[in-house]
Amino acid sequence: MFNKPTIIMRKNWCVLLLTIGFLSCAVEAKLIFKEFYLSKTENAIIEINYPKAEGSDPVAQTINTTIESHIAKQIDMSEDTLVNPSLEIVVKQFDDEFIAFKKDFPATAQKWEALIDSEVTYESNDLISIAINSYLDTGGAHGNSYIEFLNFDPTTGHVLKTSDLIRELEGFTALVETYFLKEEATKSEEEQIEDVFFGKGFQLPESIGFSDDGVIILYNTYEIASYAQGITEFTIPYEDANPYLKIRPTY
Repeated sequence: MFNKPTIIMRKNWCVLLLTIGFLSCAVEAKLIFKEFYLSKTENAIIEINYPKAEGSDPVAQTINTTIESHIAKQIDMSEDTLVNPSLEIVVKQFDDEFIAFKKDFPATAQKWEALIDSEVTYESNDLISIAINSYLDTGGAHGNSYIEFLNFDPTTGHVLKTSDLIRELEGFTALVETYFLKEEATKSEEEQIEDVFFGKGFQLPESIGFSDDGVIILYNTYEIASYAQGITEFTIPYEDANPYLKIRPTY
């Protein structure tokens, strides 16, 4: 005759082992990112730094391809827009274009620059958020900076759209507007919403990011207001943002 408590203990032990095994698999499956640095400064100044997922599994490859393709498009100087440009090819093209420019204008002291700096700002089982900061200067009064967030699904490596991240867009937009007005109130010259958004009502930024502290709201130069105002950035804590999110970041 079976001893009932022993059977229960065995069942509990099996459940514990399965749980430990599941957690171990989850830990093992977590992507590991290492910084990849590319520098070419003999002619044009080209410096690129970005996180690269280790391993040859499809998820890592998909994420790496997306990041490299995005960076390549930022510095692509060719007249024909490439679908998935090679980073190495685009870097060479940028350098070649500068060499040709110097041949045409040998007296100029102008130095072209393509500076890219990227980092993982948030990583969990539900989301990997990567910020890519691009600075491009090919002449003119000043160079142009642009920051964009790529939010990845860690299980597929595919980029998540805003609709994949936000479950209640209207409420989330109202929340962001509240924080935006607080941010604007700290500036010396307050402007009306219509002036900031070029005659339109309040709008979300082109991309949003995530960090351990909350949802990153960032408006690039020229996206709102004037160039002189620069970048507008603030963070909404998860305790306020979570009711509107499809994902559930921890905080």
